[in-house]
Amino acid sequence: MPRFMRAVLMVLATCSVVGCAAATSAPSPLASHSPAASASAVDSAQPSFGPAPTAAPGRARLQPPSGAYFGLNLDWGNETAQQASEALGHTPAVWVQFATFPMDEATRADVEAFVEQVAAVDGMALLTLEPHDGLGAVTDEAAADLGDLVARAWTDHGVPMFVRFAHEMNGTWYPWSQQPEAYVKAFRTVAAAVHERSPSSAMIWAPNQGSGYPFTGGKYAARGSKDVAALDTNADGTLDATDDPYAPYYPGDDAVDWIGVSLYHWGLAYPWGENELPRPGTFAKLIRGVDTGAHQGGGTVPDLYATYADGHDKPMAIIETAILYDPSATEGPSEKDLKSAWFDQVYSETTRTDFPRIGMLNWFEWRKQESEVGRLIDWRLASDPALARSLLDSVPAGWLHFAGE
Repeated sequence: MPRFMRAVLMVLATCSVVGCAAATSAPSPLASHSPAASASAVDSAQPSFGPAPTAAPGRARLQPPSGAYFGLNLDWGNETAQQASEALGHTPAVWVQFATFPMDEATRADVEAFVEQVAAVDGMALLTLEPHDGLGAVTDEAAADLGDLVARAWTDHGVPMFVRFAHEMNGTWYPWSQQPEAYVKAFRTVAAAVHERSPSSAMIWAPNQGSGYPFTGGKYAARGSKDVAALDTNADGTLDATDDPYAPYYPGDDAVDWIGVSLYHWGLAYPWGENELPRPGTFAKLIRGVDTGAHQGGGTVPDLYATYADGHDKPMAIIETAILYDPSATEGPSEKDLKSAWFDQVYSETTRTDFPRIGMLNWFEWRKQESEVGRLIDWRLASDPALARSLLDSVPAGWLHFAGE
């Protein structure tokens, strides 16, 4: 991780043990649609170091003072952090892993091995928690255990931890999907424990990009009348593309440190599957919620950056991004042309200047079977190491932070 962040966290970790003066900055009020919190919940959600997460710009947990972290979603079963760093010619600052939550012993062992790998390359960890047994399985005990685990990542290994809980909750493909009340309650339970127990950690709220919402037909689409009513934000009696894909799921400013989102280029129009160059400005349009014509249902959705990063004074993380490349295709753009085109939009001067609150940009470094297209897709940047190194060397000087800087 960057040296400046490690030095700051060393002081903060000491404060959390011996006690420090209370922060003088008052936390921002909760969003108007957030549930009322009990006194104990509010107390436990107060930051355990420094000012409140949303007290002023640049004060969120683990936010870089300028620029953005470069991160990687790695296929840990097939590649190590050291191997990926050598292929890229740079060591990512942030490394992403997924874990079932609550954790069993096997999952815990995997997470601990992940933390050890990240520590070996002087990086930061981003842990995505997946409650596959449902949101009801998220208990105070499980959250407290998590808080202690991520705190030990720092105290034992020097690895600060981002926690992304139950991502893409507004989709229809996970057991935690489209249950706004239960989701908000579970997120706040996890956030309270993490904030209380781990001063070296930050909570990320990460919905799916809203194009195509409400993603009709998925296995876990909202069915109960209570959930459907809560998601019918315009109160017209129907859950459809005119409803807000984000607001019902927002857990409140005191629970959220970062806004996260995944932004992929699947193709020019649904159904996807062909190797297609992105239209100019596609990445920025996805952030802004402008219809690109690429998603089923289409339509413009709320501007996630303006509403939540600017509107709630939060840094934003692009937690997953990449462009579809089918290596079996016999025609269309080359892998080099595709990945260069998307990289040039994501890691551009336009992104840097138009979206200054973006503090993290993580490439999805996987080669995997995708059910959406029925084929093996190679999302990796370093499938061609020479290309990856050239692209990373081309980014605006001084913008991206890598490990050890």
